[in-house]
Amino acid sequence: MTTMGTMKVYYAQDADPERLKGKTIGILGYGSQGRAHALNLKDSGCDVVVGLREGSPSAQRAQSDGLPVVPLDEAAERDVVAFLLPDPQQPAVYERHVKPRLRAGQTLLFAHGFNVHYGQIVPPPDVDVIMVAPKGPGNLVRQLFAQGQGVPCLIAVAQDASGQAKGLALAYAHALGGTRAGVLETTFKEETETDLFGEQAVLCGGVTELIKAGFETLIEAGYAPEMAYFECLNELKLIVDLLYEGGLAKMYEFVSETAGYGSLTRGSRVIDEHVRANMRRLLREVQDGTFAREWVLENQANQAVFKARLREELEHPIEEVGKRLRAMMGWLQRD
Repeated sequence: MTTMGTMKVYYAQDADPERLKGKTIGILGYGSQGRAHALNLKDSGCDVVVGLREGSPSAQRAQSDGLPVVPLDEAAERDVVAFLLPDPQQPAVYERHVKPRLRAGQTLLFAHGFNVHYGQIVPPPDVDVIMVAPKGPGNLVRQLFAQGQGVPCLIAVAQDASGQAKGLALAYAHALGGTRAGVLETTFKEETETDLFGEQAVLCGGVTELIKAGFETLIEAGYAPEMAYFECLNELKLIVDLLYEGGLAKMYEFVSETAGYGSLTRGSRVIDEHVRANMRRLLREVQDGTFAREWVLENQANQAVFKARLREELEHPIEEVGKRLRAMMGWLQRD
């Protein structure tokens, strides 16, 4: 174990794979993360089943991957029950399929802390509640594992009934391949609140609004929509790839000096103190549960606002321009 800043980081030598020996694991859901978890665990020698609702279209794929598929009720009886379903589906699955079958000594595992942190799932005191969250999409988690590498993971313990919860989380992360890259220890609170804030203020909400604002500004000034699309959306990938690979330093190394000077002298005029104040307000709404309550109610209302806002978003002019231009980019076309 080493320390990175304020966080503890664990590697292969810190994990005890024997913690999973003799234990059965029920993976609930077989989406991107569910498939990666199930296959990596299976290849690491774990006893894994995939729990799916009756008639799930994912059943055939899981079976083709060589994994046994069982009803959710049966998967819930395994020693480790891993919730890899979308967040809004988890509370109902827990109440209907998992809670009635829980017994002392089981472990509930999550890849995101939302439902536990905000009390949508309240486990009994005699089970362990842990998190193992790979910091990458499921296809990358699977791909790197197959290549002998791994994606960094987060682990956290919300409830340690057995006194062994952290060791089990480390063993599970190890079986996913996470200890090949490094496993960072966090908390359900920290993971959930930073994740929601990042999505809202930067990665999804902030970036898309910035793109649209730039696009609209150029259009209003009389520039061609195609030029606005290239400069405000298409080229974003080039910058994000540089940031992903080497942080701010690599971006400034590879963009032109003109771009670098413009960034350093003008960027703070766009992301100014007013924006930072709004970010702090978003963070408070995450911390005090305002956003969580709103999202829970939204799901109870069949996501009416979400669907309406999404429909409006996809009707933005940048989408029509983008479709035309992407049709010219043969390398983006998929079978």
